[in-house]
Amino acid sequence: MNPGFATVHQAAAGQLPLSLINNPCLDHWVSMAENGCVDVYTGKVELGQGIVTALAQIVADELLVDIAAVRMQPANTRYSPNESVTSGSLSIQHSGLSLRAVCAQIRLLFIQAVARKFHLDASMVTVINGEFVSNSRSYGTYWQIADGVDLHVAVTGFDAGTASGRRDYLGTSLRPIGLELKVSGQYPFIHDLTLPGMTHGRVLRPPSPYAVLGDLDLSEWQNSPGVVSIVRDGSLIGVIAEQEHIAERVVGQIARKAVWTEHDSLPLQSDLALWLRSGKCETTVLSRPSVHAKTPVAGAAGTFTGDFLKSFTKHASIGPSCAYAQAIADTGLKIWSHSQGIHNLKADLCLAFDRDAALVEIQHVPGSGCYGHNGADDVAYDAAWLCLHAHERPVRVQWSRSDELNWSPVGPAMSVRIEADVDENGGVLDWRHTVWGPGHSLRPGRAGTPTLLGSWYKESPHPALSAINAPLESGGGADRNLVPLYDFPCSALVCHRVVDCSLRTSALRALGAFGNVFAIESLIDDIAIGSGRDPLQYRLDNLRDERARSVLNAVAKLAAWHERHDGGRAGDVGMGIGFARYKTEGAYCAVVAKVKLTHEIRVEKLFIAVDVGEVINPDGVVQQIEGGAIQATSWALYEEAHFDRKGFIDGDWESYPIIKFSQVPDIEVEIMPGAGVAPVGAGEPSLGPTAAAIGNAVRDALGVRVRILPITPEAVIRAVDAQAAGIDNNVEFLRAM
Repeated sequence: MNPGFATVHQAAAGQLPLSLINNPCLDHWVSMAENGCVDVYTGKVELGQGIVTALAQIVADELLVDIAAVRMQPANTRYSPNESVTSGSLSIQHSGLSLRAVCAQIRLLFIQAVARKFHLDASMVTVINGEFVSNSRSYGTYWQIADGVDLHVAVTGFDAGTASGRRDYLGTSLRPIGLELKVSGQYPFIHDLTLPGMTHGRVLRPPSPYAVLGDLDLSEWQNSPGVVSIVRDGSLIGVIAEQEHIAERVVGQIARKAVWTEHDSLPLQSDLALWLRSGKCETTVLSRPSVHAKTPVAGAAGTFTGDFLKSFTKHASIGPSCAYAQAIADTGLKIWSHSQGIHNLKADLCLAFDRDAALVEIQHVPGSGCYGHNGADDVAYDAAWLCLHAHERPVRVQWSRSDELNWSPVGPAMSVRIEADVDENGGVLDWRHTVWGPGHSLRPGRAGTPTLLGSWYKESPHPALSAINAPLESGGGADRNLVPLYDFPCSALVCHRVVDCSLRTSALRALGAFGNVFAIESLIDDIAIGSGRDPLQYRLDNLRDERARSVLNAVAKLAAWHERHDGGRAGDVGMGIGFARYKTEGAYCAVVAKVKLTHEIRVEKLFIAVDVGEVINPDGVVQQIEGGAIQATSWALYEEAHFDRKGFIDGDWESYPIIKFSQVPDIEVEIMPGAGVAPVGAGEPSLGPTAAAIGNAVRDALGVRVRILPITPEAVIRAVDAQAAGIDNNVEFLRAM
């Protein structure tokens, strides 16, 4: 038995993962197929992150079968366990540990059944690639004795005594399931799905969020060739056609005739930071009582302050959202969706269309890359609404690029202020961190009314809701990673949730951790440099957590940190470091960025050290860490959602650029040993530290702190001008943007 694995689960014996508490029956998760395969059901969905591959590895090692026998079934609301949403870097903790416990108990039940049937000592029965063996004699396979084992029983718990201890697949870099199909262009993405009798739908979007549609005569298009139906409900208009280009053309023609009533509801973009701080807010005060200080601190040698701004950011999926829906026998609905949370989506669709849950089924089909609450749920609503007028024919709806960029929920803007009282050596005597911004959660299935976009524009609309922040114990929102991991006192940790912000915000990868880690790590660097301390050593001096110290030392060695200024400083090259433990309880990640400044800011290389505990698939971890770092580089340098007084105005790649392949930095990742430590997710921990490392590298190169994201050449110029005017460190900075 793997001793490290035993250590982990002895400490948590009897404690079940959340997904298993909500779905306790073994047969909700695993069944033995007659053809010698193990069918595995999970509520977590494949989004390109390789989760089904990692889960298959867990199942194979725990059941002691060949991984070729494991079939990961696509998530479906009719037969898959309800695991809420695939998000938050939680799939391994929730689904992986659930399957580990389920498979351990299933293996034990089969062993006991074999022992009873053949009068054997159960402790002498082993499993070798799915076959039960005792004293070198075979007593059958899982599939041969499956009829004698009832899996419709609740899981009883999990500890090291029931673990297989085999590591044939765990810790191995297996090729992701479906990779060959992706390379050959045969992977079944939702956009390529074809259903018998399929029609195509398009929905007309208003010019701005609060626009109201006036009178409009639709009769001239009702009988157009290829048009199946045109539907209007309030400010919602949809076209169903035999072919996609017809639906697209007719919606464009209707748009040119439509007359909307609009009004201003947003500030000038240049006033964003002050607008966030002056709006109506709900306030949450966090505490860290073990290191609590009084404020102000008497005898402090000085105070470091910083005001930071993260702009609104978009999902910017390469493939626009897509869905299919079909009305069945007047009351039933079947939907095909790439949603991150098909059970939650089903709950909202039942509310929106007043359908009994037993009559609605959602099948997950993989879509384009998804990093939070994008348009997948909204386009599913569009398809479901239109299919009710398609005479029981399936309707395919694909959003346009403009729909995707301007109507998906966006990642909230954040305004952050941090103040730190320090002693004469730069030691922090008190730390105060305040964040202002809209909520980070407006996902379906969590409110009394639907959060689906189309339902807000009907004649009798459901109320448009403001995003919330989940409780910190559930991951938080704007307050995610607001509590620093460093060992210094904090007297004020405050989160102001801006309500009624007029823009639809929701979860985008890493949530508030991205802005908070950028701000924290920026000020940590400022304190270290202002006190004549090395930024790496300053961090190490303020951390007792050995895993934190290990990733920092590892990334420093990887990047040759202590040699970075040998031969003097190059004015156009800088190196910076960033660190965080995701959600203060997840993966540890440290990043060193090397940037070069010419006519633009280029990240030449990222060095990353990460500790995710027990590693299921090393290549999968590296890919997720690299993907997060690349996206963080794009956010840190290029991405900013623009708006006028009415709404967003970025409808194409020219107005909302993302990182290009030619701008992707070289990345080197080191995974820390994880034996004996429970596994955690790798999808999101690299984002905040990467942005912070880039910001600190820019400061290293220029000697100027840029506190606005993205760090564009224009932002650098403003920071230089502000520093020259002596207004870079306080609220005046907000007025100088």
